[in-house]
Amino acid sequence: MLAICGTMWPVNYLRGDRFLSEDMSNGWEAVAEEFQTLRSATGLEIVREWAASLPRGGSVLDVGAGYGEPLTAMLIEEGFDVSAIDASPTLVAAFEQRFPDVEIACEPAERSDFFNRAFDGIMAVGLVFLLPEDSQRELIRRMSAALKPGGRLLFSAPHQVCSWDDLLTGRQSSSLGADEYRSLLAGHGLRVVDEHVDDGENYYYEARRHSD
Repeated sequence: MLAICGTMWPVNYLRGDRFLSEDMSNGWEAVAEEFQTLRSATGLEIVREWAASLPRGGSVLDVGAGYGEPLTAMLIEEGFDVSAIDASPTLVAAFEQRFPDVEIACEPAERSDFFNRAFDGIMAVGLVFLLPEDSQRELIRRMSAALKPGGRLLFSAPHQVCSWDDLLTGRQSSSLGADEYRSLLAGHGLRVVDEHVDDGENYYYEARRHSD
């Protein structure tokens, strides 16, 4: 757990023994307080249904967990062994206040050391499309590799190929489109087992790693 999480630095911030001048949260650190007032329960039932397919008490990695409400909170309440990642120090500090016993790292998902472990389930809701296209591909590769045999991945991204400016951060988001996401998953040993749309018209891909 990184102790600097929750401290906002105006220009540079400290990570380990290095100062970083870039915002690794893709603009979310600047709007973290506003985001906490706006986050709704959209997508909760889809994540709950996905979680029901995992082993009881299994290990789950929440990638882009934010402050942990409502999705991570549900996983914890259901008894899963949850770990989390988020790149916003403010959101991670809020997460730590809510869930002091849950391991969380304040770091960019595409560079996280958590992917050196193996999990029964990995989810990334509201994150993948925030990243540059090459980073999306790398994150999908790393999430796929960190699943145990038979493990399940759930992530959200628009079905169509498109790009847009995020309403909160003003930064560009982009979707690679369903065909490429399915191809990436298949290329990394996963089979798409379902696709979902929530009440907010957000699209989800649910995939399962092949058993060895």
